[in-house]
Amino acid sequence: MLRVLALSFVCLALARPQLVGPPRGDKATGIDIMLALDASGSMRAADFQPKDRMFVAKKSITEFVLSRKSDRLGLVVFAGEAATWTPLTLDYSMLAKMVEEIETGVLGDGTAIGTAIGTALNRLRSSDAQSKVIVLLTDGDNNAGEISPTKAAEFAKELGVKVYTVLIGRGGPVPFPAGKDLFGRVVMRNQVIPINPELLEKIATMTGGAAFSASDKNELDRSLAEILDSLEKSKLEGALGVETYAELFPWSVAAALALLFLELLLRSTRLSRFP
Repeated sequence: MLRVLALSFVCLALARPQLVGPPRGDKATGIDIMLALDASGSMRAADFQPKDRMFVAKKSITEFVLSRKSDRLGLVVFAGEAATWTPLTLDYSMLAKMVEEIETGVLGDGTAIGTAIGTALNRLRSSDAQSKVIVLLTDGDNNAGEISPTKAAEFAKELGVKVYTVLIGRGGPVPFPAGKDLFGRVVMRNQVIPINPELLEKIATMTGGAAFSASDKNELDRSLAEILDSLEKSKLEGALGVETYAELFPWSVAAALALLFLELLLRSTRLSRFP
């Protein structure tokens, strides 16, 4: 009888029984986010207070970075070219310091939006995160780079990467530094900086992201906050779809071995009664 029960537990173990647990909400719901910041000369436009577009963008990005908890973030800086400023990391303090080091003109002039997206995609290509996202912040139209923005968006779609775009600044004449006067004071002159909100909207739509625009820091912060809300919803949906499982087959094997041992023990006890 004990041997039959032991055999039953062995068969049960071979079936690999599992206990379904509550949804898992840690690594499975992590998001990998690549930020791509425009560092072209036009980011020196002084229509953002208290200084210029770059100053405000860096401050808002720093606040965005420090608000994360379990997501990996990286940074691409672009102008006429694009470069990885910081690879994906959980070290938010280090990333915030790297953001502070960005200056306009470090990568020449021009706005290579497609190249920026492509560079960010290279960092996300091998990611196994639940969600992969690019947040592109630019104040201009694409006018440089070897890859078109729409082609880069197609690659992003193929890789399952959503692109959120943020247009920094408005169209029309904006105050722009044009040197200094005899007293060392910065001279401002109005300058028209080309923008292409339709392109940014198309990139976002193609990849399942969203497009935003900001004409001051409050709007920029609001745009990034909306992106955060969207990412948090994505994490929640991911958590609801991921269940945990506890393997029960070791207990079945242990029960089978215990029964076999008990049978052997009882058999030896019976035999010891008869010399």
